[in-house]
Amino acid sequence: MKMCCAMRLIKSLPNSIDIIHRTDKFMSKIEELIQQLCPNGVECKKIGDICEISRGIVISKNYIQDNIGEYPVYSSQTEDNGCLGKIKTFAFEGEYLTWTTDGANAGTLFYRTGRFNITNVCGLLKVKDNAIYIKYLYYSLGIEAPKYVNNGMGNAKLMSNVMSNIRIPVPPFPVQEEIVRILDNFTNLTAELTAELTAELTARKKQYNYYRDQLLSFEAGEVEWKPLGEVLGINRGRRLIKSQLKETGEYAVFQNCMIPLGYYHESNVNANTTFIISAGSAGEIGYSSVNFWAADDVYYFTTPENFNSKFLYYFLLTQQQKITGQVRRSSVPRLSKTAFEKMPTPIPPLAEQDRIVKILDRFDALVNDLSVGLPAEIAARQKQYEYYRDMLLSFNELPNE
Repeated sequence: MKMCCAMRLIKSLPNSIDIIHRTDKFMSKIEELIQQLCPNGVECKKIGDICEISRGIVISKNYIQDNIGEYPVYSSQTEDNGCLGKIKTFAFEGEYLTWTTDGANAGTLFYRTGRFNITNVCGLLKVKDNAIYIKYLYYSLGIEAPKYVNNGMGNAKLMSNVMSNIRIPVPPFPVQEEIVRILDNFTNLTAELTAELTAELTARKKQYNYYRDQLLSFEAGEVEWKPLGEVLGINRGRRLIKSQLKETGEYAVFQNCMIPLGYYHESNVNANTTFIISAGSAGEIGYSSVNFWAADDVYYFTTPENFNSKFLYYFLLTQQQKITGQVRRSSVPRLSKTAFEKMPTPIPPLAEQDRIVKILDRFDALVNDLSVGLPAEIAARQKQYEYYRDMLLSFNELPNE
C-alpha cells in the first residue's frame, strides 16, 4: 500500500509560508488605509439600520417539481449552495445576502446575485442606500451571525428580530473594498487547494476501501465462519430522557446517529466496543475507544477473548450495504437485529485479526483522522483562512461621544 503520493500532493501545493507571505503584503496595505482613514476606530452599526430585512415564503418540493424552470429556490440546506431546485418564476433580482433561519444550519450566510427565490426558512438582507459594501457585510456577518443562534428547544434558530440587532464594524468604503479583495482572493485560493486535496482524499478512501475488503475476504475453508449472534453478544442500550443529558461531560450518549445526543455522568458500555445504530441513521456502524452510554436505539457487541472488537468493526464496514439494505424505510428508518445476527462472520486466529486491525488503523488514520494526513491538511487550510478573515475584520470601535 503506497501512501507517499498523498504527501507528495500536499508538498506540491502552495504551502502555508507562501500564503502567509502573500497575505502579509495585503495586510500592510490595509494597515496603511486604516491609519489614513480611521486611525481612532470605526463605527459599529446594527444590521437593522443598514439593511432591509425580510423572509421567504413556503415553496414545497411538489411545487418545484410541477414548475421546473431556470430560477433557483434556496432553502435551509448547505449542500449545492442551498439550492432546493429551480422554478419558472423569481421573487428577487440583484445582489443580496440570505441566511438560514431554522434548523441545523441556522446562522449560515450566503451571498446571492441574479434572479432567485427563497423559502420560509431563509432570511433576506438588502443593503439600504449603499450604506455598506454588501460583500464586506457577507464576510463580517459570517463571523458574527453564528454567535447569535439560539440552540434551545432542540431547533436552532436565528430569527429576523435577532439579526436586526447584530452590530458589526463599518469602516470607510476603501477599507471595506480592500478587505473584500483580499478575502475573495484568499477564499478562491483556499477553495482551489481544498478541492485538490478533497479529490485526492476521495481517491485515498476508495483505495482504503479496496484494501480493507481484500484483507477481510477469506477463501472457503481458510478460516472458520459462524453466525454473528453465535460468536458475539448482541446487546441493546438503555434510554435516557433529554433532560438527563448535559452539553458537555465525561461520557458521550449515542442514540440515533454517530453524533452524540449529549453527555451523561455514567457509561453503560466499555471502551473498545463496536455498535450499530438501529433507528434514525439506521445501519451506521461505529466503534468507540472510550466508555460511552448506548441509548435504546443502539445495538452494541460484546466479544469473547479470541475476538478483536475492532476486527468486528472493520468486517461490518465491508457488510455495510447488506446491513443498510435491511433497514425498514418508514417515517423513522429502523433496523432489527435480525438483519445481522445470522450474518456469516469469519473467525481467523486472534494474531491475524490483530495484524489486520493494525494495518487498517494506519490506513484509516491517513484518510479519516483530522490530526494526520490529508484531513489534517484540509482542516489546516480552513483554519488558516479563518485566522486571516478574523484578523482583517477586527477593528477598534470609536468611543461614544
